[in-house]
Amino acid sequence: MYDETQLKILNSAMTLIMEKGYTATTTKDIAKRAGVNECTIFRKFNGKKDIIKKAMALPAWNPNIKESDFEYTGDLFRDLCSFAEIYAKKVTPKMVRISLGLRSPDLYDITRDGIREIPDIFKKVLVGYFTDMQNQGKIHSNDIESLAVAFLAINFGYVFFKASFDDDLTALGSKEYIENSVKHFINGICV
Repeated sequence: MYDETQLKILNSAMTLIMEKGYTATTTKDIAKRAGVNECTIFRKFNGKKDIIKKAMALPAWNPNIKESDFEYTGDLFRDLCSFAEIYAKKVTPKMVRISLGLRSPDLYDITRDGIREIPDIFKKVLVGYFTDMQNQGKIHSNDIESLAVAFLAINFGYVFFKASFDDDLTALGSKEYIENSVKHFINGICV
């Protein structure tokens, strides 16, 4: 799909954007990081926006969450822990940092859908799951949308804090955090 030089350019651009944001990253910076001449960038791509658009599709820069990633058994604790583990495995601190770096007004038209795809899919899975659990009489809330958004926020918040502060804010590891937060969440929604 892409040759070695193109991949160096794509990965260099995304790394720089993750480190210093889109606006502060120049094609000169990208060329230097990739070890190529700046002219090479314009021979291989139609500018910085084109690089970003193409890089966002690469597995290294896209968590690629699918609805089919989330299977469940009906056991609230096990299922929600599994959902959170899948989310944490795919939406890593690196993915959060690049997402933040791509939130430039200059890029909004080409990055919005790609950035929003992950929370949209996770929310859709959660709405379906909580609806099913409500129909089975396992949860008492009628506000399925709020439950889904709250669980999404609990998971995104942890990854965001790790991306922003590493272990400075909390030393809780992912497994411990997931199990404890799911227990607290379930206590609030169970019949």
